[in-house]
Amino acid sequence: MTLLAAALLGIVQGITEFLPISSTAHLLLLGEAIGYDDPGGVFTVTIQLGSILAVVWLYRVKLFGIAARLWTSAEARHFAAAIIIATIPVLVAGALFADYIQSVLYRSPRVFAGAFIVGGLIMLLVERLRPAPLVMDVERTPLMRAFGVGVCQVLSLVPGVSRSGATIIGGLAMRLDRAAAAEFSFFVAIPTMSAAFAHEFLEIHDQLTSARGAEIAVGFSMAFLSSLLIIKPFLGFVRRAGFAPFAWYRIALGVALLAAIGAGWVRA
Repeated sequence: MTLLAAALLGIVQGITEFLPISSTAHLLLLGEAIGYDDPGGVFTVTIQLGSILAVVWLYRVKLFGIAARLWTSAEARHFAAAIIIATIPVLVAGALFADYIQSVLYRSPRVFAGAFIVGGLIMLLVERLRPAPLVMDVERTPLMRAFGVGVCQVLSLVPGVSRSGATIIGGLAMRLDRAAAAEFSFFVAIPTMSAAFAHEFLEIHDQLTSARGAEIAVGFSMAFLSSLLIIKPFLGFVRRAGFAPFAWYRIALGVALLAAIGAGWVRA
């Protein structure tokens, strides 16, 4: 049963990490619902690496191409700079507020519910009122627009907001095309999630035991595979349908969670 729970949580991590619906909140709520015990957050931290590696693998040709051209191509250097600039705000905010976020916000399902609903409403608003896109190619994202996306990513530190949701909506507001905004979110995820993983791993590495190795291996593998399978279909879906379906899902889930809290089914 423990391995089944690990597999289920890994699948949820992989699917929700890149959809604008908050992987953190889904993992916390699902873990609570199935009674999965994760002392120190060891399992949750380590399986996130599976999602990171999935993005690296899918975009390996582009990533290696950019790395190979850094010394010879101004465009490659520009794109690398855009990713770095978009990553800085969340690293600074995380260093300043990580303890409060993890000790207070992560323990409040009401925060999750509120973030689901507010984020969904903002997503609908931006989808309806966003200005006409100017950036169609993710590699040509202007540095100031990249910084704007990075500032929006800071909101993702609140569980329920969603890192991909914050960066994608930020991208739309910064006049990136839907597909370009989603792809930029994927690329920014690599340094952002890698830094978060490194920080958390240093905090909990002494709690890793061989006894938990099988759980972590299963969760990691399922997170990698499910992320690998979801990213390309997600891009195709948003090109056709936009982000409104995810917004309505967030709102419905937030309302349902508030109702469950009110009924006493979920601990407040």
